[in-house]
Amino acid sequence: MAKQILLVSTSTVHGSPYLSYVMPDVVRFFSGCTNLLFIPYARPGGISIEEYSNAASKAFADAGISIKGIHNWNTPQKAIDECDGIFTGGGNTFLLLKTLQENGLVEPLRDKVLSGTPYMGTSAGSNIAGKTINNTNDMPIVYPQSFEALGLVPFNLNPHFLDPDPTSKHMGETRETRIKEFHTQSDIPVFGIREGSAIEIQDEEWKIIGEHTVRVFTKGKEPFETFEVQDLKDSL
Repeated sequence: MAKQILLVSTSTVHGSPYLSYVMPDVVRFFSGCTNLLFIPYARPGGISIEEYSNAASKAFADAGISIKGIHNWNTPQKAIDECDGIFTGGGNTFLLLKTLQENGLVEPLRDKVLSGTPYMGTSAGSNIAGKTINNTNDMPIVYPQSFEALGLVPFNLNPHFLDPDPTSKHMGETRETRIKEFHTQSDIPVFGIREGSAIEIQDEEWKIIGEHTVRVFTKGKEPFETFEVQDLKDSL
């Protein structure tokens, strides 16, 4: 079956309500789905899974779509078995992956998406679609069994990618510096996607969504900017 994956950098851009800027793409992406599953395990800001699910349900309802939190099924496994579309929200990537691991959901979720079920992630939900979560920006507030992620795509993501501010006096490492450090330990390509951007994959058909280029990092090469899907594929 063809993979259907929508990897969104962030659920919210400055000055806009939750998911509103990307909702036209979400509606199109999940067209035909009638049993959508929301995975709220990343719990942004420490909110409960119930609060998070309610926020997602409202945003989707405003667009005429029904979506149900994973805790509203009899079991998490049953939720994955019965759904026909999946949205994993952002928050803390370490907590998200650890909770999936503890519930035995990594393999079932991977199999479900690779069988053709549409999968959308925002931020942390996009991070776990990659090969590992090593390129998240999040603090490791919990420790997963491993950093190995779903492996739905053959690259890692750095959502919320930020360019260095030439006027800043801050002396901490930039995102680019941290990704360079990662490539002393790994060969996995990393795509930096800025807020307001997304990558959509429909099997062999890829699309870059939004106004920003993707910054591509590969081991041993200079990073570069691109709007071209073929550049992304050639970096793998």
